[in-house]
Amino acid sequence: MTDDDVERAAKSHAKILDGFARAERALFTRPAPKSARAQMKFLRTQEKGSTKSLAERLGISRKTVQRYLSGASTKPNKRLQEALVQETESEWQPQVRAQARQRAASSGGLVISCRAYFGLGPEGTSDAGRVRDITVAVSPSHAAAIIAAREDGATESDLHDAVAEAVADAYFRQGGGGRAGLEVKFADVEWLNITF
Repeated sequence: MTDDDVERAAKSHAKILDGFARAERALFTRPAPKSARAQMKFLRTQEKGSTKSLAERLGISRKTVQRYLSGASTKPNKRLQEALVQETESEWQPQVRAQARQRAASSGGLVISCRAYFGLGPEGTSDAGRVRDITVAVSPSHAAAIIAAREDGATESDLHDAVAEAVADAYFRQGGGGRAGLEVKFADVEWLNITF
């Protein structure tokens, strides 16, 4: 793998994870806390009341955590604000997210929309590689593989490969009908959205 391939895989992986994060946020039945103080309070409960472990989790001092909890500080810097939002949303309504993942893996599947380069066949044919906008319903078995890879902390290329296989099978191979052996190249992901 060249350096360019590694960089493209990292960008694709980030887009896949961002797609999952957006899909999970859409499932929330209540809005996540918005103010820095409310986010700190919520995250402190997740850390079983420990301001020390919360400070370590956010990469700030314990005194800074205490200032936000008391209301003495209200405007976090950009890095802290991003960390608060990310950590709060990753912990918010875990049962809702778990139920959606279970439903997707067992019966519902996922809908993946993306704009990426797909290469299928030799140049000069109708299947030649090009950038395509694709929206496809992914089978529950592929959804289960993608979700399991994400939860197991799969490498960038493994997660990318799982999504590529799911899109290729559902869109280009149509579940194996007639084009089962077709190899599909999936690269240069411009955007990717996932819906449960």
